[in-house]
Amino acid sequence: MHALRTKAKQLRDLVQYRVYRPSHLRIGLQDLFDWRAPAMAVQSNSIHLQAAMNWLCQAQDANDDGGVSARYRLSKGWAASYPETTGYIIPTFFNYSGISKDEQYRQRAIRMADWLLSVQHDDGAFPGHDVSKNSAPRVFNTGQALLGLIRAFRETGKEIYLQASLHAGDWLASVQDADGAWTKFAYYNRSHAYYTAVDWPLLELFVITPKKVYRDTAIKHLDWVLSHQLPNGWFDRGGFKNDEAPFLHTIAYTVNGLLESGGLLQPQQPAANIYVQAALRAAEALLHRFEIRDFMAGQFDRNWKAIATYSCLTGNVQTTFNWLRLYEFTQDPRLLNGALKLNDYVKSTQDLRSSNPGIRGGIKGSQPIWGRYIHYSYPNWAAKFFVDALMREDKLMHALYQREGIV
Repeated sequence: MHALRTKAKQLRDLVQYRVYRPSHLRIGLQDLFDWRAPAMAVQSNSIHLQAAMNWLCQAQDANDDGGVSARYRLSKGWAASYPETTGYIIPTFFNYSGISKDEQYRQRAIRMADWLLSVQHDDGAFPGHDVSKNSAPRVFNTGQALLGLIRAFRETGKEIYLQASLHAGDWLASVQDADGAWTKFAYYNRSHAYYTAVDWPLLELFVITPKKVYRDTAIKHLDWVLSHQLPNGWFDRGGFKNDEAPFLHTIAYTVNGLLESGGLLQPQQPAANIYVQAALRAAEALLHRFEIRDFMAGQFDRNWKAIATYSCLTGNVQTTFNWLRLYEFTQDPRLLNGALKLNDYVKSTQDLRSSNPGIRGGIKGSQPIWGRYIHYSYPNWAAKFFVDALMREDKLMHALYQREGIV
C-alpha cells in the first residue's frame, strides 16, 4: 500500500509541476540520472556569474513593480515580487555593477530600493511574504529589507533611504523580547537562532547613525544565540520549526549573521571576536562533514549527522560564502579549499543552455529538483547567494595569486 501511495504521489507531481514540458523534462532527466556538468566542463566563474545575473534580471522583469520575483516555479511560472529577498539582492546588484562596470545593474538596484519604500508598513516593518498576499509584518524580512535600504543610502546619499532604514530599525528594536530573542512577528511565532541575520543589518545601521539602541538590540540577540550553541558548534532553535532538523539554509544564515556582526564589532581583529569564533565552530563542523563525504547534505541533526540525501543548493552557496569570509579572517587554507570545491558543485548544477529563461542561469532550491527544500523551483535567493559566493571567490583568488606572484 505504501509503495502504491508513493507511486501515486510521483504521478501527481509529474502533472502538477508540468514535468512533461520539454524544458522541465530535461531538468528532471538530468537530476534523475545525475547528469551534472563534469568537473572539466564547468565554465569559468565569469560565465556562471553572468548567467545568474541574467536570470536575476529576468526575475525582476517578470513583474512590473521593480521588485524581484520570489522564484520561478515549474508549476506556475514566476511568482510575485518578494520584499525580503529583494532587500538583500540590492547589495549584490551594486557589487556586480562595480565589478562589471555596467550601470544597468546599479539602476536596477535603485529600482528595487524604490519598490521597497512603496511596500514598507506605516510602523516601519516589512511584510512577511511576497506581495501577492496581505501578510503580517515579520522581523526577519524587515532585517533583510534593511540591508538593501542601507546600501541604497550609502550608494546614493538619498535621505529617503536613511529615514526608511531608521524606521525599520526602530520597529525591530521595539518588538524584541526581554531575553534578546524575537518571538512576536517571528516565523511560526517562535524564536530562531538564524535571526542573527537581523543583528547584522542593525549593526550596519549603527555604523551609519550611532544610535545605541541598534547596537544594544543586536548584541542582546547575539548573546541569546550563543546561549543556545552546543560545544560541538551546533545551534539549537536553528530551523523554521521545533520538530524538524534545520535546512542548511538556516544554519548558514546563523553562521553568516554571527561572523558579519563580529566583523563589524571588532573590525581590527575579527578572528578574536566571540561571535566570529562561534560562527567558526559551526562552519568547521560543516567543513569536516563535507571533507569526509565530498557532498553537502540538505539537513543535519544536532550531532551534525546528515539526515537528507538531497543537497540544499541555497545553503551550499551560503556556506561557501561563510567559509570564504572566515578564510579572510583566519587564512586557514582548508576553508578556501572547501569553498572552491562546493562552489564548483553548485556550478555543475546550473543549466546554461535551457531555452526556458526561468531555468537558464538560475539555481534550484534542491539538487535534485524534487528535494525537500523549495522543491521544483528556482528561488531568487539561491541565485543571489551564488553570485555573492563566486564574486567573493574571485576576489580572494586574485589576491592570493598576487601574493604568490602568479599575476
